[in-house]
Amino acid sequence: MAHRFLIKEIALQAGLGVATVDRVLNERANVREHTRRKVEQAIKELETQQLNLANTGRKLIVDVIVEAPSRFSDEIKYALDGELALLHPAIVRPRFLLQETMTTTEVVEALRSIARRGSHGVFLKARDVPEIADAVAELQRAGIPVVTVVTDIPLSGRIAYAGLDNRVAGATAAYLLGLWLGPKPANVLITMSDEQFRGEEEREISFRRALRKHHPQLRLVDASGGHGLDLPTEERVRNVLDDDTGIAGVYSMGGGNVAILRALEAQQQTPTLFIGHDLDRDNVHLLRKGKIQVILHHDLRQDMRSACHHIMHYHKLLPASSVSPSSSVMVVTPENIPDYIASRFRD
Repeated sequence: MAHRFLIKEIALQAGLGVATVDRVLNERANVREHTRRKVEQAIKELETQQLNLANTGRKLIVDVIVEAPSRFSDEIKYALDGELALLHPAIVRPRFLLQETMTTTEVVEALRSIARRGSHGVFLKARDVPEIADAVAELQRAGIPVVTVVTDIPLSGRIAYAGLDNRVAGATAAYLLGLWLGPKPANVLITMSDEQFRGEEEREISFRRALRKHHPQLRLVDASGGHGLDLPTEERVRNVLDDDTGIAGVYSMGGGNVAILRALEAQQQTPTLFIGHDLDRDNVHLLRKGKIQVILHHDLRQDMRSACHHIMHYHKLLPASSVSPSSSVMVVTPENIPDYIASRFRD
């Protein structure tokens, strides 16, 4: 049995006597199979511990590229910063490029710049378009792994996706609206920031499918395309509303909820149910005021932890079994805002 440890180290790890371990290692007779397995397991554990010690303090430079409104990109940065001290055995050092809007050319150039200067990995929130997918594949071929966060680019060669299941989120929104609004015909306003963000597209597809199947009485009024920014989003909502368009419910997939409510209030409309995404400062405030009834939340810290673990596993600093899973969808109302969120956003 090959190993590079002292017999007394193995004995201590296995909880066995030195003589017993010696008999196992030298393949002597009359050794129980259970005892042999304990020694083998002890050697594996010692190898893992040695690897962790060898990699303690290993620095990983990770580039974070996010196209999102600042209220959300700030949440991503806050979540990642909160995880950095816990990422043993490595030290992760992020470099941030956070912009509210980015052209495809700007994203591609940012990724190619990373390829030129080098990086241990990239966290990417960007649109699912062929040019960006190709740039991700170029990074992968250059030995720089990419993890997509919040919204996926599945055919890009990225090593993993860290984020909520957007199909489940869309179906959950449909379920809640159908339950809340009841069997009578009603109008539901929907908004996406940009359909090329695959996460929002998956939410919408799943949402529409569930409504067609279970709640065909609900008619959709689409005001998408405002990039989650207040002024464009408000303009989009105003453009689809008229005096005869009563809105009973809202499903906001891409943010800008203050602007959506402002446009509705301008026409003296108060929806029965408003569903949004993510517990940022605006949405927590709107929940507390009763302007929004439900937020579909996912734990960004868990997603950032998962993204970091994927990069660490790629560099052989973590076994696959230690990689954290992504977050799941959490239905948040004014009555169950998590304490760690509520304490950050005091009114």
